[in-house]
Amino acid sequence: MYSSPALSVLRSSMNAPSLFRGSALRVPLLAATISCLAGTSTGYAQTPPLQEIPREEAQDESTVVYQASYFHPYNPTSANDMVDRIPGVSLSGGGGGGGRGLGTGGDLLIDGQRIAGKDNSPSDQLQRIAASEVKRIEIIRGTSGELSVRGSGQVVNVVLVESASRSSTTVEVNSDRHHDGEVQPGGSISHSRQSGNFQALLNLEADPRYLHQERRESAMTPGGQPIDSTFESNVRDQMGYQASTTMSYVTGPQRLQLNLLYGDDGAERDIMRRITEYDEGTTTLRGEAEPVVYDFHNWEIGGDYEYSLDNGGRLQVLFIVNDETRDNVRERYRIDDPDAADPEQTKQLFYDTDQRTRERIGQTSYSWRVTEGHDLQLGVERAQTILDSSLFIGSRNASGEAESRYGDLPPLLNASNPGTTVEEMRYEGFAFHNWALNDRMSLEGNLVYETSTIEQSGTVDQKRSFSFLRPKVDYRFDVTNQFQIRATAERQVSQLSFSNFAATVNTDDNDRDTNAGNPDLVPEKEMRYELTLEYRLPEDLGVLSSRFFFRDIEDYIGKIDATTDPDRPVSADGNVGDAERWGVYLDASTRLTPLGLPDALLTSSLNIFDSRITDPFLGTEERINSRGRAELSFRHDLTDWRMNYGFDYRHPLNGGRKEIDVATIERQDYNRSLTLYLSKVAFDDVTFRLESINTLNDARCRERLRFNGSTATGSVREIEDSCTRNGAKVALKVRTTF
Repeated sequence: MYSSPALSVLRSSMNAPSLFRGSALRVPLLAATISCLAGTSTGYAQTPPLQEIPREEAQDESTVVYQASYFHPYNPTSANDMVDRIPGVSLSGGGGGGGRGLGTGGDLLIDGQRIAGKDNSPSDQLQRIAASEVKRIEIIRGTSGELSVRGSGQVVNVVLVESASRSSTTVEVNSDRHHDGEVQPGGSISHSRQSGNFQALLNLEADPRYLHQERRESAMTPGGQPIDSTFESNVRDQMGYQASTTMSYVTGPQRLQLNLLYGDDGAERDIMRRITEYDEGTTTLRGEAEPVVYDFHNWEIGGDYEYSLDNGGRLQVLFIVNDETRDNVRERYRIDDPDAADPEQTKQLFYDTDQRTRERIGQTSYSWRVTEGHDLQLGVERAQTILDSSLFIGSRNASGEAESRYGDLPPLLNASNPGTTVEEMRYEGFAFHNWALNDRMSLEGNLVYETSTIEQSGTVDQKRSFSFLRPKVDYRFDVTNQFQIRATAERQVSQLSFSNFAATVNTDDNDRDTNAGNPDLVPEKEMRYELTLEYRLPEDLGVLSSRFFFRDIEDYIGKIDATTDPDRPVSADGNVGDAERWGVYLDASTRLTPLGLPDALLTSSLNIFDSRITDPFLGTEERINSRGRAELSFRHDLTDWRMNYGFDYRHPLNGGRKEIDVATIERQDYNRSLTLYLSKVAFDDVTFRLESINTLNDARCRERLRFNGSTATGSVREIEDSCTRNGAKVALKVRTTF
């Protein structure tokens, strides 16, 4: 199918401009600039009509091909810029393998080959490929034994220019300005080189991730009497560093690829709270300081070897080895007089959480054409996953002697976990059969059998074994060259989070220290049914798509009661029974050619979901997911000015979902999101991009009910209302390739 392959903040916060003062109506000057451009752009020359742009169809009529020349009027600098111009294309956010082993999934190919890595997102990979190196982009809508990935609705294959020797370097510098005046620079550099049969891509990146979050919370009795009010300032000082490289070598029928990645994403947080307590007509002011030090680093090595046989068969071997460390130290201090010149701070709590996760995965498969119209792939995979974790909690309210290991506080022994190791050994065999029923219909059937053993040691010593069959059927019918029907049915098994096997810190509720561990967790099993109708408008005007889904879930993982001390209710993640999910994704992506704007692309989506489960605490029928969301994106290229502008807007469909715990019930309203951008190519090859992120500065709000005893009593003790804002941010990016 292809021919190529972060005490002063507390004091100043009451006088500083707040995120909560009229900010919801504040829109940066960028919005007005874009509006002006929108009103005057139609007077300038537009991109030639589609039929004048060189573009060809592949031999497989379900595959749509965009030659590099198609994107030239838009002045792209990366392969990602090119994909953004294609209607109806949306790449998944995850890495190449997904969450459970390497698998066979994914929706991005480079020269027909998948990326052997789990921490490499598709958009990051495409951003590192210079547009000048792209020969064409293929949107593969069919299923074929020749594909290196399986099970995606559509696959994007980026075919690179064939050349004996080439090199390019892309440099980007950026700077973020936040609502509190903080400015944080960053940047990246990517170098791509080909010499004969050897190709290499090197990327170095420093990603600014500063965040200043503000939260206001009020608590009252069920009768409406105030209990307390809190203002919280949460400042995260963070810079994410990453280095990665991809190298490949082709000689005759053999191809070898190696991927290396290292990331350091450590951060420090300063959390300050100003708390006003109300008691029988009197008020008391106190404060809390909570410094957090977070260390996160990871590395990954992945590779694959492929050998093409004379009979058309293909042998492939893939492997991944990765290591991830997450260490978190959190302390909480009480400040009795936050307005004093030198307030006294008394340590109340200490948390130290350490986690190290390692994976070693290997997979081999062989693909070949059995007879005309029938392709077969057989393979095996072995995966080892190891988690080492520990949790140390010190509390001033605990009994016993203070210990240095617990932050010079008495240890909270019933919640601490000095060490747990969880190891899973998993083996799976898989078979894929592709059947070309006729010129317009195809059927892919696959069967995966997996067996695994999970062994846990530390606070709990046990060993458990599992085995699962995971069949799938994928049927595709090209009713016409523009209209395609896809229907799938499959059984999926979730990947357990081993961190839930032992006690963890509760980071969502300041009044509760931990969540209990549950060493008896078993994976969720579900049957998935999907029907997709996709219509590609003539002359590349756009794509209309609707996807209906139903999920029948067994052993759904929710919250269960793990209380051992009635005075300290604790919950844990646990299997709570059967559940169902259903809904529809409605998507439309169209060029505005009928309005005289052939270089404008409007993309909209409406996702509506529903679900049900019997809650284990209340015995009532509840939802397990949100109601959905609506999205609208607009992009307009002014080709004569070498400029483009647009926006991305997301609106959640709030209401209807509750998080029910052992002693609380929560309902969250998620915030809207608006990003505005303006991009200009100047000095021949330098791209300037200005973005306004979180422009509306909308709040994420939560209502929490606290109960006397458990939620099952129905006796509400306290009602909390809180709203959190992250603040708007303006980012400037300058990018060039040479």
